[in-house]
Amino acid sequence: MAKYKAIPQGYMTVGEVAKKMGLTVRALQYYDREGLFSPSCISEGGRRLYSNKDIVKLHQILTLKSLGFSFDEIKNCLTSIDTPQKAIIALTEQSNSIQTQINTLTQSLQAIELLKNEIEQMQTVDFSKYADIIVNLQMGNKYYGLIKHFDDSMLDYCHKKFDKDTGVAFINKFNFIVSKIEKCIENGIAPESEQGQIIAKEFWQLITEFTGGDMSILSQLMNFGNAQADNDMQNMLNAFIKPALGVYFNNLGINPFEAKNE
Repeated sequence: MAKYKAIPQGYMTVGEVAKKMGLTVRALQYYDREGLFSPSCISEGGRRLYSNKDIVKLHQILTLKSLGFSFDEIKNCLTSIDTPQKAIIALTEQSNSIQTQINTLTQSLQAIELLKNEIEQMQTVDFSKYADIIVNLQMGNKYYGLIKHFDDSMLDYCHKKFDKDTGVAFINKFNFIVSKIEKCIENGIAPESEQGQIIAKEFWQLITEFTGGDMSILSQLMNFGNAQADNDMQNMLNAFIKPALGVYFNNLGINPFEAKNE
């Protein structure tokens, strides 16, 4: 590291850098000890001297630090900016890192707001259901709100039936079928049509997979579905899938809802 008798033009002392960047001298000294941000040179009197290039690097460090990156992670993110090309690469990498953090924080914020709304509607303290709602939000279950209507036996059944991987797989299949129903509705495809009947079959197979053929579970699912009747999306889906299943069962010559009462 070069040493200078006096402060050369274009260099700043640790105090000047601290003031310019809104930091304390102690913070800069700490970054130096951690090997994160060191001065470009030192005067003969032992004063730390920083260049404008150092300021750019410090800005990178502070931005990443504000996003929750650890010092070790920041060290790995920092790249050389000796040329315009390298500077562009470094800034692009930093931009991508920031965007990833923004996306993560946005998703977390949305999950928090959704959970808050559910708690306001439940008006009860039930940490078991809170936890299940959080897990389903993380798994991408758009119908996580059903959980607040589940009783202890249904929650226990779900916990035994699915782990995280099988739960995600099930929800993905469910969401895929729902998306197909939504497209049918948008395109004016009738529930009794060939396409509508294919969807009815897929939907019933998924319900059967969930219940394992237990009609008592099916009955509870129907009750929970009715509890969501004030949901516009749920009403729209029910308006398609109910008649579609009716035609499907009629063609098969079965009535699973009667079977459960035998």
